[in-house]
Amino acid sequence: MEALGIPNLNTLSSSNLRQCRATFIGKHCLESSAPSPLTFKLNFTESRRRCSMTRMSAVEDDDPARQMKAMAEARKRWEALLREGKVKALSPREAGYAIQLSNKPLLDVRPSAEHQKAWVKGSEWIPIFEVDNRFDPGTISRKITNFMMGGWWSGVPTLSYNSQFLPKVEEKFPKDIDLIVACQKGLRSLAACEQLYNAGYKNLFWVQGGLEAAEEEDLEREGPVPFKFAGIGGVSEFLGWTDQQRVAAAKEGWQYRLVFSARLIGLFILADALFIGAQQGARYLQELRSH
Repeated sequence: MEALGIPNLNTLSSSNLRQCRATFIGKHCLESSAPSPLTFKLNFTESRRRCSMTRMSAVEDDDPARQMKAMAEARKRWEALLREGKVKALSPREAGYAIQLSNKPLLDVRPSAEHQKAWVKGSEWIPIFEVDNRFDPGTISRKITNFMMGGWWSGVPTLSYNSQFLPKVEEKFPKDIDLIVACQKGLRSLAACEQLYNAGYKNLFWVQGGLEAAEEEDLEREGPVPFKFAGIGGVSEFLGWTDQQRVAAAKEGWQYRLVFSARLIGLFILADALFIGAQQGARYLQELRSH
């Protein structure tokens, strides 16, 4: 934490804050509470002016083997950034102290679907991926695939790489600044750190586990829901079947569970009503044809 200029952090908490250290991406950074259809890979471009510059783009790739290979390669590079100290890891609590005591900026790289639910007060929002609102044939095909592969359940929208990510960051932040980077679970923010490091930012701090790992007292929040709920959606959220909601239900008690039980019962009633209505409609059409 010395690199962030935060004095005597141990005196601010009953437990000693662990020091910033290079850490590998944990399993919690790569898993979500519901299936995520988001797939992407990192494409490399050689430049005469810059060596080994990395550019990320959202791509259509129906080959799972290639997707897995691309992700494995990306994880190795990101782990190397952490291991070599080029990007330093902070817990959400450490990030909160850095913002409060040293006025360090936090860059939120989440898409708008997550950012509009909850955000850190005073943070700068520049998404590395954004919701794809185009309606060309290729995008519509991706939207359908996304929906069929779990988007209906998880509520994760079809995303595309924000080509203005680096230009906007460079416009907002000088390259010698201490910059804290965060997303919802910690994966996309680490990908953003790689881009920023290759672009010349050398004082980067990654929020390990993302904002979802933050307790309410760790960071000053604005928005309608807790950080832990900002990344959920779809039918799983409606029915309360996400990990975050199950944890909340264990704390809140039967009243919290009752709401989602009522929703589930209502969903079954609606499904039965639609089924019966379809049967009645088919019979009515059959009678019309017989006359």
